[in-house]
Amino acid sequence: MPTLKEIMTKDVETCTLLDNVYEVAVKMKEYNVGSIPIVDGDKIVGVITDRDIVTRCVAEKHPASSKVEDIMSKELITITPDSNAAQAAKLMADKQIRRLPVVEGGRLVGVVSLGDFAIRESLETQASIALEEISESHFSNKPC
Repeated sequence: MPTLKEIMTKDVETCTLLDNVYEVAVKMKEYNVGSIPIVDGDKIVGVITDRDIVTRCVAEKHPASSKVEDIMSKELITITPDSNAAQAAKLMADKQIRRLPVVEGGRLVGVVSLGDFAIRESLETQASIALEEISESHFSNKPC
């Protein structure tokens, strides 16, 4: 089973606490991503997702100029680069997340996503199981 440092995305786009929600949204569009880690120096302090922007900013009628610190998720779920893909998939399924920051000593060193598992044939099962558990839990608790 490969470790996360072998499969994670290492070149991760980030924003800082000095950025506002509009700047994060522009970066998401530019890089076609739904999640941006927020860093202070090289230390990860939060994550802002497209869902955070919708539910904590737009739906609550905050302006796009709002500070990322007011909108981002501050309770981070992270994993180390020496963890293996099965550990990451289980954590992602348990916590209902599709992207997982990879952190070493508080410093962001990469991100692993379900897509990282899916592009490796041997890990495709891990991605399928994690996605199934994320989707089942998410949809079974929400009325349509």
